[in-house]
Amino acid sequence: MARYLISFDDGAMTFPEEDLAEVGRETRAVVEAAKAAGVWIFGAGMERQRAQIVGTDGTVTDGPFPETKAVLGGFSILEVDSHEEALAWAAKLAASCRCAQEVRVLLYDPDS
Repeated sequence: MARYLISFDDGAMTFPEEDLAEVGRETRAVVEAAKAAGVWIFGAGMERQRAQIVGTDGTVTDGPFPETKAVLGGFSILEVDSHEEALAWAAKLAASCRCAQEVRVLLYDPDS
C-alpha cells in the first residue's frame, strides 16, 4: 500500500458563500467514507496565508511571499492499494469540495 497526499490550492474553493454548509456536509461524507474504507490517515484545511519560513540557519521570516502563485489550502493523506484508487478518492474530494485536487505519492518510511 502507498500513501498519497491529495491537496488543493488556497483560494481554489470559489463557490458562493451560501453553499459552504452543503460543501462541508458533502466533504465530511467523503471523509467518513474514507475512514469506513480504512484508507484515511489524516487531513486538514490550512489557515489562509499564515505561514512562517524557517531557514537552514534558523532564521524565521513571514511567508509565503505574495508573489507565490500556489499556496496549500488543505490536504488529505490516504493509504490505498493503487494510484488509480488514490485518483478515485481525489475525484470524490474534488466533487465535494468543488475544486480540483492534486495527487502525489508520499515517499513514506514505515520505520518513521
